[in-house]
Amino acid sequence: MIHFYQKKFFNAKFISNFASLKLRTNNYQILKQIMVTQREKEIILYKLKKSSNYDLTNYAAKSIIRRIERFIINENISSSELLLKLSDDNGFADNLVENITVNTTDLFRDPDIWTFLRLNVLNRLAEKNKINIWLAGVSKGQEVYSLMMLLNELSLLEKSHIIATDINQKVLDEAKKGEYKYRHNLDYLSNFDKVIKKNPLNHTETFDVDYNKYFEINKEKDIIKMKDILLKKAVFIKHDLVIDNTPNYSKFDLIICRNVLIYFNEILQAEVLKKFHNSLFEKSFLLLGIHESILGESSSLFTKKGKIYIKQEII
Repeated sequence: MIHFYQKKFFNAKFISNFASLKLRTNNYQILKQIMVTQREKEIILYKLKKSSNYDLTNYAAKSIIRRIERFIINENISSSELLLKLSDDNGFADNLVENITVNTTDLFRDPDIWTFLRLNVLNRLAEKNKINIWLAGVSKGQEVYSLMMLLNELSLLEKSHIIATDINQKVLDEAKKGEYKYRHNLDYLSNFDKVIKKNPLNHTETFDVDYNKYFEINKEKDIIKMKDILLKKAVFIKHDLVIDNTPNYSKFDLIICRNVLIYFNEILQAEVLKKFHNSLFEKSFLLLGIHESILGESSSLFTKKGKIYIKQEII
């Protein structure tokens, strides 16, 4: 026999569970409504390609679907409304691409990579009268400023010609400012110490390099601001790896493209790697992300030495 207070507790618990179940059901229905199928993804990307200069058809399917779904949620629209906006609103394609492309990077991300670059690549480029470098998919520019600091420490910045590109104009505009949040990026300072201050040939020895040499820290305003020595050096260009030619039609001694190829399918990866191969001087260098590798037919274009790829001549 259930007493009154037990019955009251039981009813309250039942109502709570029912409400929770209803909420989960409603959420499921909402999620079901915004889920993008493979076919819908193809239609959206075809429409995007037709109504603009963006071709994302060979981006990795799972990643691009997930990002389109998130965009639909944030914009509070349906997939059919998205298609209509692509037809009617000239600026909507830019907005879509800005939101579904990946924009994450850090200052001296993966410090070991930068130390390897310092010892095994940049020192070998020091003998050149001019060093051409292309950083592709730079997002908000932290990687560009990392490289310029390292080049300056090796007295190579002045003779370096640096081009930084991304498909997303919005993040490029942020990159040009060279301004970042301080509290959310305290790892920047730790990474700086590991790459710039530590002697790579003697880990017990450190170089006396002050942060203020390259950037200003304003803790009150929560800002890290790059200095003019870096801000005025690199050239930032909007560039689509899929459809655009090599920026400035140049040849390069070093191309850095980290954590971009993983968002492409195999077909697009092969096309971009061929573009990189054609854009490099003989025996020059390509640096990819730590989780990226060159496989299949493209492997004949490069030889891997440690953490870097070296261009090979095709006979």
